[in-house]
Formats: sequence, structure tokens, C-alpha cells
Amino acid sequence: MIEQYGWSDLLAEAFKPHERAGHAAGRVAVQQRNGYLVITANGEVRAKLSGRLRHEAQEAGHPAVGDWVALSINLAERTGTIQAVLPRRTALVRRAADSVQTPQVVAANVDLAFIVTSMNGDLNPRRIERYLAAAWQSGARPVVVLTKSDVCAEAASLAAEVEALAGGCPVVIVSAREGRGLDALLAHLAPGETCVLLGSSGVGKSTLVNTLLGEQRMATQAIREADDRGRHTTSHRELALLPGGGLIIDTPGVREVGLVEADEGVNQVFDDIERLAETCKFGDCSHANEPGCAVQGAISSGDLDPRRWEHFRKLAQELAAVEDKAARAFKDAERRRLGKAQKSYRTARKDARGGA
Repeated sequence: MIEQYGWSDLLAEAFKPHERAGHAAGRVAVQQRNGYLVITANGEVRAKLSGRLRHEAQEAGHPAVGDWVALSINLAERTGTIQAVLPRRTALVRRAADSVQTPQVVAANVDLAFIVTSMNGDLNPRRIERYLAAAWQSGARPVVVLTKSDVCAEAASLAAEVEALAGGCPVVIVSAREGRGLDALLAHLAPGETCVLLGSSGVGKSTLVNTLLGEQRMATQAIREADDRGRHTTSHRELALLPGGGLIIDTPGVREVGLVEADEGVNQVFDDIERLAETCKFGDCSHANEPGCAVQGAISSGDLDPRRWEHFRKLAQELAAVEDKAARAFKDAERRRLGKAQKSYRTARKDARGGA
């Protein structure tokens, strides 16, 4: 069964130490607050983390949907205990909602990231750029999916606008209700490959998954008419096997992805600005008021959208701030560690003198 979920010779080689320890291999299909559903060679099992793994792993080290894990199984009860997470080939990471710098793995071992947005009031170029940066950074191939084309009179012109900012990545127009564009979308996903759906609530991710699966697997709700925004319907991440042999991960809607260590992803999305900056008259140009600034020249001529430039600057500043806070947190932790070590040393010396 695990071959259908992407098991390979490379994974089998990486798993050998766990096999010698008597553990079974599995892929995390569902991640919820109270545990995991894992696909194994013996079928589905409900699993929890071992105490050691829970204690040792930081948030990014906890299993995520798409992860391959080693677990001990109780076949009679169809339960298991996850002992280890195999090395990830790719990982889509965002900043945790309650933290400035803590990374949270949204999905692991994905080949494609379908960035889903509906062709209504939800379509936001700046949000698409942010999702693209996260996708490129993960190692997955991004594809922008424009849904609900059946209710949009300007589908072609909107798609052209998105293509202009997508940096060469494919843009696919679909209508799950009418079944349009689905073949073109699936053409990007080969058998055995895994894709993840990213986007806000109400953009049609769960409807799209249900249509591709041919069954009502995911709960769906209509968007609010007042503001074209959706209600949260998917409350957990889930991996499902498509009829054609590909795999798809649905995720809860998030309006904004907090980026973590995504410099390469941002540079990929804004490659046009990076190339412009290389042609500035001065190598240390700040792209503000310097003479011969190619970036400001492109804005003045209309070749560069000032909103795109401002968003590039915002993301760059956001990443710099996260890195700065992470560096300060590391220094503080080191200072506390050294303080404890020095205190222990002084106590030990004092005890030694007293003993003498």
C-alpha cells in the first residue's frame, strides 16, 4: 500500500536503521491535535508521538502531513507510536501564528504547490507573491490555480495579470463546478507525485479536492456574499490518493503566510526586480533617490508596478527582521547557558574548597 503513497528505493535505504530496530514505515496522511493517521504496509493506523520524540523535537521536527515516519505498531488495535521522522526531501514552511520566528511545517515531501485563489474579490496579487515565495523556497514547483472561472466575466484578463507576476510559473484557470481546466491542472502532477493546496478560506480548495477525488471527502461551505471571503471549513491537513495515481494535500485556509528563511524564494518571485537592480549606476544603490537607479527608472516609465516594488521591500524587511530576532534569541540563549555553566562551576569550586 505504501508504494501507492510514494515509497521509493531511496526511502527504503534511509529506513534500514529503523527496520533493524523492528519499526514499520508509514506516511502521515492526517495531522490533528490529538494524533495522526498513518498509512503503512498493513493499512491505516492511528498514531501518537513517542515521549522521546515529543520531548526532543521542536515544532519543525514534529511529523507533518506528507512525512515518512518509523513507528512501532499494535496491529490488533490498529494503533502505533511514531519513533522517528525520516529526512524530508522538501518542506513547505511558514512562521507559526503565535511566534515571530518559530517555523511550522505545513506539508512535507511535496513535489508541487497549487496556489489556489478564486477569481472574485479574494484575488490579491500581493498574497499570491507571498505564497509563491514560500513555494519556491520549499523546493516544490508552484502552479497558480484560478478557481471559480464560471462566475468571472474577465477570466482571461485576470489570468494575464497573474501570469505577469508569477515569474514564469504555470497559471491554470479552472471551474470545479463545470469541470473545466481539471485535465490541464492534473497534467502537472505525475503518478506518485504529491501536491499541496494553499490558499485562503473560501477559494474552493476543498471543492477542487472533492472534484478531483470524485467523492465528497472534504467539507465545503459557500463564501460570504458581503465580502467574498470564505468560512474556515478544512480544520486539519489531509493527504489523499487521486484516481490517476497522484497524491493531494488539502490544508486549512490562511490569509497570509509568514515567511521563514525564504530569501531564495523571494528572489525567485521578484527576479525582474533583482535583474533591474543589477543595472543600477551604483553598486550600493538603495533604490531611493540615487541618480541612475534602474528600479526607480522602471517605476517612472511604468515598466514596474510601484505596488510590486513596495511589496518586495516589505518582504525583504520582514525576512531581515525575523533573522535579526532569531540571532538575538540565539545570543540570549547562549548567554543563559553560559551563565548557568559558570554558576555550576563556581558552586563546584566552593564545594571543593569546603570539602578540603
